[in-house]
Amino acid sequence: MHDLADIADWLQTHAIHHETPVHDTLPDPVFRVNGEAAVSFSTNNYLALANHPRLVDAAKAGLERYGVGNCESRLLGGDLPVYRELERRLGELKHKTDAVLFVTGYMTNIGVLSTLVKVGLLARIHGYRPKKRRKYAYFTDEYNHVSIREGILMSGADKHTYRHADMDHLESLLKAADGVSPIIVSDGVFSMEGTIAPLPELTQLAEKYGAILYVDDAHATGILGANGGGTSEHYGCYSPAIMQMGTLSKALGAIGGFVALEREMADVLRLTSSAYGFTCPPPPDQANALLAALDLLREEPQRRVRLWDNQRYFVERMRPLGYTLTSTQTPIVPVLIKDAERCQMFQRALRAEGIHVDAIQFPAVPVGQARLRFMLNAGHTRDQIDHVVAVMARLAAML
Repeated sequence: MHDLADIADWLQTHAIHHETPVHDTLPDPVFRVNGEAAVSFSTNNYLALANHPRLVDAAKAGLERYGVGNCESRLLGGDLPVYRELERRLGELKHKTDAVLFVTGYMTNIGVLSTLVKVGLLARIHGYRPKKRRKYAYFTDEYNHVSIREGILMSGADKHTYRHADMDHLESLLKAADGVSPIIVSDGVFSMEGTIAPLPELTQLAEKYGAILYVDDAHATGILGANGGGTSEHYGCYSPAIMQMGTLSKALGAIGGFVALEREMADVLRLTSSAYGFTCPPPPDQANALLAALDLLREEPQRRVRLWDNQRYFVERMRPLGYTLTSTQTPIVPVLIKDAERCQMFQRALRAEGIHVDAIQFPAVPVGQARLRFMLNAGHTRDQIDHVVAVMARLAAML
């Protein structure tokens, strides 16, 4: 407790503070704070499904049937058909024969990446004798999510970091790492940049060097591709080398994470990943709600159409204002402010106008690269977009 107490005392006399506002409701994208309406331009609820009546009704039905929590590991305590059906549907969405469900997306990355390099050792304890002893190494994009970095660290394997989306640099690292079994890891959509990973090139390198390619599709699932299938569907790029991770707490509006892969490998992961076998899954009411979300993803493609229409409209209105938009590839459109204090000032000015936008600064992004992370939503109206653009136009003079 000594460090915690000392740092707590130090914080009282230093201007380092992160204010977390308390809201009365959740954004869809409109929410209420202190009894007044506000609009979020930084919610992960991309398709405005989190409050959809069909998801709410499905969750209620799950509560009535199963209660509020699973309370034990699926591996040890038994399974429920709602989990099996959800995994089947998620695998189908990702063009794989199965998926493994975890309690959150963060836990998925930690649980899978810490395990992949150890499955042979765990199997040997039970008598398995491998045809070849492998030494694994991770090759990871410098902008990958912190959960990826922590999962790799927990694995104990060697790590090689390549420059963001730089395939030449990645290949040079793969060539130099002779004698290892490589695992390439990349976000599908980079959450602080808004860029899309070059999946076809990553896949070519994975196949050339015999690597597993692990793609974190947290911000792509439900968003990219004709059916919301993510980066693979966006590019039409499928390969047995690809393992597709996704989260269920963004476009699909609930809670949970998963990795989609072939059924035989999924069974190995269920037996070897502590994050699957030694903890509870998401509550069954959430699994029930997610089945409804997957139905809506198929039945209401107009939600994705509205999302992308809103993204294009926002970008068109923002371009003449003189801001640097770091990427316009996805519904994540970061506006570069650079100075952290000025970025926070912009955030406060927007909040005074009833608009919430995340101010992103170090350590989430490099020092001097602070930004407002705008995230467009299927539920935004043109009037709401016009309002936020008008406020940003007034603030432009402060750059």
